[in-house]
Amino acid sequence: MNSELKKFMYLLLAFLAFYFMPVESARLQNATVEALAMLHEYAREHVLLCLVPAFFIAGAISVFVSQQSVMKYLGANAKRWVAYSVAAVSGTVLAVCSCTVLPLFAGIYKRGAGLGPATAFLYSGPAINVLAIILTARVLGVELGVARAVGAISFSVIIGLLMALIFHEEEAKRQESFAALPEPEDNRPLWKTVWFMASMVVFLVFANWAAPKVPVGFWAAAYRAKWYVAALALISTVASSWLWYTKDERSEWFQSTWGYALQVLPLLFGGVLVAGFLLGRPGHEALIPGEWVASLVGGNSFFSNFFATVAAAFMYFATLTEVPILQGLIGAGMGKGPALALLLAGPALSLPNMLVIRSVLGTKKTVTYVALVIILSTIAGMIFGAIFG
Repeated sequence: MNSELKKFMYLLLAFLAFYFMPVESARLQNATVEALAMLHEYAREHVLLCLVPAFFIAGAISVFVSQQSVMKYLGANAKRWVAYSVAAVSGTVLAVCSCTVLPLFAGIYKRGAGLGPATAFLYSGPAINVLAIILTARVLGVELGVARAVGAISFSVIIGLLMALIFHEEEAKRQESFAALPEPEDNRPLWKTVWFMASMVVFLVFANWAAPKVPVGFWAAAYRAKWYVAALALISTVASSWLWYTKDERSEWFQSTWGYALQVLPLLFGGVLVAGFLLGRPGHEALIPGEWVASLVGGNSFFSNFFATVAAAFMYFATLTEVPILQGLIGAGMGKGPALALLLAGPALSLPNMLVIRSVLGTKKTVTYVALVIILSTIAGMIFGAIFG
């Protein structure tokens, strides 16, 4: 099919879609409102304090962290236990959502991290969230909280190892290009780079620290101090960048940050619009009725676990929102197996997340990654449901 015929077919499909669109349908109107409302909510709650700091961290990784350093700990030739431990532990530290982790993932991957450790980090970032796991145990039960923790940590390693195995030949060729790069000259002490990067990570973590369910204890104290810690971290970031880096280095950092923003934001916003149009925000109806989802995930059959996993994979869950959503679904009759399947797949994946991953890894690797998350989550849900259902 030549290019002119393709253009004609696209125009024809667009014309037919708008011509026959049931614009007076209340559900379609509500779905449109939900799409805009979800994007509005996402822009207000997740861009300035989540994505923008993540873009700056990704830009700093690209400019100030040498490829040799990344390869030493996350490269294909790094010791597996080191690479996968670093990738898995990062998730417990960052506590980010499936979209905020994307620029960080793109940053380490483009600096030479092996496909296995990079995808382990991609999964662990949003999935292994200490606060979310504790909240899961408190609200949904200890069994589900422990199962989520064990499953998420195991999956990050298993998915990374399988991705490295499946794409071994392609990854070997990719790593050759990094191995041939000369060692950059850097007279700056390592502790300065670590301090600078850590300051940004601390700001990202504390600026997005969610309010705990119980207003006492360590988590509540950390929440009360969040803006003081975040402010100190921001001051430290600005001061260290000004004192330890040259004007040209800062300019390169800003350009790299802007490049990640241009790559991620358009796909991310488009994906949020589609997800909102189809599924709506938590507690709100969109094009797909909520009762359809609840009625399809009862019991512990293969279908109910698989459907819960697929539905969760395409929804967007902001950090910690999966717990109240799941609480409502369990109240509507959702089985324990599908509940765990949703917890293991939902926070780690979303439609916006998939679109951006494809721009970094390509279609084949993205489909494989998503399929592994869905398959493993379905199996884990069935096992958990058989034992505790």
